[in-house]
Amino acid sequence: MAEKITGIVFDVATGQTIERELSQAEIADVQLAKQEAEQRKLAELAKKDARESALAKLAALGLTEEEIAAL
Repeated sequence: MAEKITGIVFDVATGQTIERELSQAEIADVQLAKQEAEQRKLAELAKKDARESALAKLAALGLTEEEIAAL
């Protein structure tokens, strides 16, 4: 039996909260959003790693922390 995925809808006008099963389109949207978030996270980590590598190379060339910060 497939797992049912539910969502919670809050109606501000009435104050009612309703839990309902998500449609296939809504499930696909959630999965896409998760994939996009993971891609952003990986891109941020790659950028951080590249920056740390560049800073280490500048330090290996003999630049001081102050000189590196000035760049």
